[in-house]
Amino acid sequence: MKIIFYGQNSLAIEVSGKHIIVDPFISGNPLAKDKVDISALKADYILLTHAHQDHILDAEAIAKRTDATIVSNYEIAIHYQNKGFKAHPMNHGGNWKFDFGNVKYVNAVHTSSFPDGSYGGQPGGFVIEGEHKNIYIAGDTALIMDMKLIPMSTKLDLAILPIGDNFTMGIDDAILASDFVECDKVLGVHYDTFGYIEIDHEEAKKKFYDAGKDLMLLEIGASIEL
Repeated sequence: MKIIFYGQNSLAIEVSGKHIIVDPFISGNPLAKDKVDISALKADYILLTHAHQDHILDAEAIAKRTDATIVSNYEIAIHYQNKGFKAHPMNHGGNWKFDFGNVKYVNAVHTSSFPDGSYGGQPGGFVIEGEHKNIYIAGDTALIMDMKLIPMSTKLDLAILPIGDNFTMGIDDAILASDFVECDKVLGVHYDTFGYIEIDHEEAKKKFYDAGKDLMLLEIGASIEL
């Protein structure tokens, strides 16, 4: 399983020969737009955690070019289905076995509305089990006790957590979240894109290190393999 970071919460995941894009916000991200060409991205699936612009901006452009299936909560999936895109609706607690692995849509505490203000359903995260590796994509969320449910059914190899604070949990709560999900290997996302969520990288890494954990902060376009 290969994971590429494209800034904010945007990721590419290569697993079992399939290409997954998560929360594509690239063309509008000043840190990513000159480094990532969305017209070159491969996608069989597009996973959307919620409907905010900084998570869906490039979803239509990518789906139109690649014919990817959009996977999200019921309201978001139907929104895109009504526009003529392929979509797979999910809801909290539900699992589905895709051709790349099992996906579970899990709880998140945040808000969710489309850029025009229309209802985007309830936000969520994804637990993906594929190629004998398991990852948790938290999406935009506060620290929540529901995270403790995840390791009861899935042993994680990586937790992808927001760390920018203000709109989501920050560093200290992300450390607690890694305790809750029982995973000490963390990929940080949702930071630095805007002034509200700029972080001190070295301080963040030190706090995780002091807690006995590994925080990875990837450059845009950089990747890791599990």
